[in-house]
This record gives sequence, structure tokens and C-alpha cells, in this order.
Amino acid sequence: MTTVLVANRGEIARRVIRTARRMGLRAVAVYSDADAGLPFVAEADQAIRIGPAPAGASYLDAERIIAAAREVGADLVHPGYGFLSERADFAEAVAAAGLRFIGPSPEVLRRVGDKAQAKAIAEAAGVPVLPGYRGEDQRDEAFLAAAERTGYPVMLKPAAGGGGIGMQEVASEAGMREALARARRTARGAFGDERLILERAVRAPRHVEVQLLGDDHGSLVTVGERDCSAQRRHQKVLEETPSPAIDATLRERMSAAALRVAERVGYTNAGTCEFIVDERGDFFFLEVNARLQVEHPVTEAAFGVDLVEQQLRIAQGERLALHLGAPRPAVEVRVYAEDPSAGFLPSTGRLAHVRWPDGVRVDAGFDEGSVVSRHYDPLLAKIIAVADDRAAALDRLARALDQTEILGLRTNLAFLRALVAHPDVRAGGITTELIGRDLGALAAPAAPAPAAAYALAAAARIAGAPAEPTDPWSALGAWRAGQDASSLVVLREGNDDRAVRVVGTGPWIADGHDARRGDEAHRWTLDGAPATAAVDGTACWVGLGGATYALETAPRERNVNALAGTEIVAPMPGVVLTVHVATDTAVRRGDLICVVEAMKMELQVTAPADGMVTRVLCAPGDQVRRGQRLAEFEPA
Repeated sequence: MTTVLVANRGEIARRVIRTARRMGLRAVAVYSDADAGLPFVAEADQAIRIGPAPAGASYLDAERIIAAAREVGADLVHPGYGFLSERADFAEAVAAAGLRFIGPSPEVLRRVGDKAQAKAIAEAAGVPVLPGYRGEDQRDEAFLAAAERTGYPVMLKPAAGGGGIGMQEVASEAGMREALARARRTARGAFGDERLILERAVRAPRHVEVQLLGDDHGSLVTVGERDCSAQRRHQKVLEETPSPAIDATLRERMSAAALRVAERVGYTNAGTCEFIVDERGDFFFLEVNARLQVEHPVTEAAFGVDLVEQQLRIAQGERLALHLGAPRPAVEVRVYAEDPSAGFLPSTGRLAHVRWPDGVRVDAGFDEGSVVSRHYDPLLAKIIAVADDRAAALDRLARALDQTEILGLRTNLAFLRALVAHPDVRAGGITTELIGRDLGALAAPAAPAPAAAYALAAAARIAGAPAEPTDPWSALGAWRAGQDASSLVVLREGNDDRAVRVVGTGPWIADGHDARRGDEAHRWTLDGAPATAAVDGTACWVGLGGATYALETAPRERNVNALAGTEIVAPMPGVVLTVHVATDTAVRRGDLICVVEAMKMELQVTAPADGMVTRVLCAPGDQVRRGQRLAEFEPA
């Protein structure tokens, strides 16, 4: 039996395992210590531990992954996306071990994986590219001179890698040096290569990519295109096919351009040619993603094709045999563990309650009870809806988002619901600037928890409490003859503490609200309306009227997002990338103190006021907890 080792994690590992097993192949997973309890590990035919949580010691350890492949007698290695998927040295090592890498050849990976080379290839193929700079001279002065020639605004991009990581838009010369340092730092950390390129920034563009498939026998085809214009910080949020931005003529021209680029390098297996379309309808080559894309399910849903199956068949030497008809409109959104109202800070913790919607496709990496760690991308799932027309697909996606329930950590569900309902999205007028322009409305601050949320949380807390509670914050009240048991629960949201009186043993009356358990775990009704509630440690999570609230029963802790006395603290768990001050440094409000990274996101920690940093308590490379002191501070 042919064995496929999946050199990845989460939802893409589950995705590959599902298709491999349907095809009668044996699927083997690899996992880090942080992922030992995730669904993909249990669903594989066999799973091999490859190291501790940090990606550099596990999913980026090529030697350990190849050793695991040899250990299980694998024939094929599927890299998924991210991690080692576009590393030519990894593809070479796989081949040297006598295994087949599911992707293009190492030579192709090198040529198209370097953005400067890829643009030169596109130019040679007669495909338009944006003006800019991709020279060997990587000094700041070379980029400053190139930006002056090109004209601001310009875009800085890592020469290696992709996925929007490290991209920096620079509006003027004043911000260039700082943007260069930030882009190099991100590129070095993400790709081990700090080389950059520069190109003219296009205002309000559309981002359209063409799906490629090529076999080892010379066949090369396109499978439609995807519009990925809905982006936040150059990360895709909503994708769809067909693109509403292009007509049949432009579609044909872009597909032909993608094929010319792919033919010039002898591309095989799955890949994507990405373009940017300006307001006049002119398109320009951006890059080749030499792997399966995160958003590949939207193409599968639209065309009824399994791209992973095609990858596996191509890797086993089969010829392409696709019979594609007209696509049905399909739309996909990415559900992340992040808090939009707090600047999209990543959220970590245990998923206390999860219900994915029916009637649509859901590619999820996590189930109820799974733990989301800080070590990797915070993507929880992708939800994909398909219908006979675009409006119906969006309607179906909106209903699916309304049906999705996640308790236990913050998510972007409310943001996605607002995005799908946005007039420009409904009209097909999405550009890459839409989310940034309307962020205030799309990611509005969460409203305070209403009294009904406190009531349901209190009832859920009592319903799940042990027979002899020891928590002084939720203690059994005084017993009275002839009356039901009464309990008092103290709950807190931020600085708002409330005491809720709960009467009964089920159903419960909580401050006048009737709370009843439903027919399955975490299902409730409150005053007859459906609701959800889950207790996880000292946190009581409530889903009510489409909104989610987190109420605490533990005593109040200091606010870790602001100045706490004379301390500057970490706003999230992560790794300190850089420290920009020393002991006894005078600072002004907003001056950069340090940069903390977690889940591919950099967060700048700044001085909360004018004053003096009297002591620095962190160094680059330090692992820090949320709320950990980074510096001592004396305000002026």
C-alpha cells in the first residue's frame, strides 16, 4: 500500500489525510508536543512525534520529518502549505531519501520561490510586472533610491516566501528605513532570508490568482481563478470564484499569462499564479505560490474537483484527466482565533464549545476540547458555501456564520458576519483596501455584556459546580425552610463586577431570568430563547443573540493592556523579537519599547506616557507570558 506522510498540521493535515484515505492510501501524520491532542493526529493511520512545540524544532526540522518518513516506509511526502512546502532544499532532501515530494521540482521551487527571479521569468514570458527594484544591493540607500525613481507609495516584500508575510507599504521617504528594518526582521524569522524587493504600490487593487495543475507528461491546465481581494494586513480573509472583478476576456488573458509563466519553468503539480488588477483593468504579475493554497477549497467547491487528489495522482506519475465545466459561484471565509476589537490580537486557550454549521463545507483543524496554542497560525477553520449564483452563495455563507458557535476563546466570527453583509462585498466591489478603510465598522468594539448574559453565566456556573463548592466567589447562600436552594455568583467583565442570585436546582431563576439546560451539552434556553454557555475553569462563556461574552469568576487581576502602576507588561504571550530601550532611557508617549511576536503577528509595545524606563526586564528571544513585566517605568 502506498504511504503518504503529511508534513504539516491542523486543518490542511486533516484535509490531506481525508483524501489519501478515500483513495486507499495510508496516511501518516507528524506532530509536535503542542499538537498531540489535535484531531489530525487521531485521524491518521499512524502519527509520529517530531519534537517540541516551536516550529523550528518540529515542523521546520527537515531531518526529523524525513527520518519519520523513513521510519514508517513512506513513499510520498505532502508538505501542505507554509512550513517547508516551498523549500527547495527540503524537496531535494526528500528525493535524496528515495521519496517523492508532492510539488514541483527543487529547481522550479528555487526559480519561482525567489520573487526577483520570478518577476524576471514573467517579463521574459511577456507578462506585465509592476515597476520597482529587485537588485542584489540590499542596503537601505539602494531601496531609498529605487523608491525615489518608482515614486511613492511603494511596497516592500521579502524576496523569499509568500502569504503576505513581511509586506510593508511605505508612503514616504520618512518611513522607509523603519519599514526596511521591520520587513527584514519578519523575512528573516519567517523564511531565514532577509532579502527584499520593492515595487510600486497600486491603490485599491483587486487580487486575483489563477489555479495551475501540471503533470510529468507535459500537460498544464488552469482551474479557474480566485478573487482574494478581501485582505487584512495582506492576509486573505474572504475568497471567491469566479472573480466578480474580471470579465471573460480578461479571464482568458490572465489564464494565458499564468500558463506562459508556468510553461517557461516546466511547472508540475499544483500551484498558483498571482496577479494584481488595477482600477483600469490592467493586470500585473505578483508571484507564483508553488504549493497548494490555503484557499484551495473554494475552487474545489466551485468546480467539483479534488485538488489534493490531483496532486497525489500527479505525484504517482498519472496523467491529468480533468473534465471541467462552468464553475458554480463559491465563497470562503477564514475563521481565526483572534480578537478584532483588540486590534486582532491572537487568542489562545481551550475550545470549550464548538458547533460547525450544516449545509456547507467546513475544513476545521480543531474540535471541541482542542487547545489553540500560541506557537502557530491562529486559523481555526475555513467555511465554504456554493450555490447557483453569487448572491445565493453569500446568503448561504451568512447563514452558516450565524449557525457557527465557538466558546472558550475570542474569534473573528462577528467580524466575518459584518464583512459578508458589507454592501461592497454584496455588490462584488471588493478591493484590498476595503477592510482597512471600513475597519471601524467591521471590527467595532464589543458591547458590554447585558444583564441576561450575567444571568445565564451564573446559572451555568451553578449547574456545573461541585456539590461542595470551595470557590468563595460563587458560594451557596443561606438555606431557608420551604424555599429553593439559593446561590450567589459574583461575575466580572473587565472592571464591572456583578453579584447574581441564582435560585433552584434546574431549571434556575437568575435575577429574574428563566435559565434551562437544553438537550445537549452547552445548549440552554434563556427566557425561552436559544443560547449557549460553557464553563472553563474560572471563565463562563456565553453565546446570546449572536454575540459572545466571557465573564470571570476569579478575583480581578491587573489590566495587562495598559500601564499597571510603574510597569510595562506583555499584552499577549509570545517571543520578544527586539528591545529598543536600555535602562535609564527617557521616552515619550508612543516610543517603541520592544516588539513581541506570536502566531505570525508582531505587536509593538510602546511607552504609555512620557517618562523614564528605569529597568529593562526582557531580552530578544525571551518567551513571555501575557501580563509578564517587560520593563519598569516611571511616568513624568
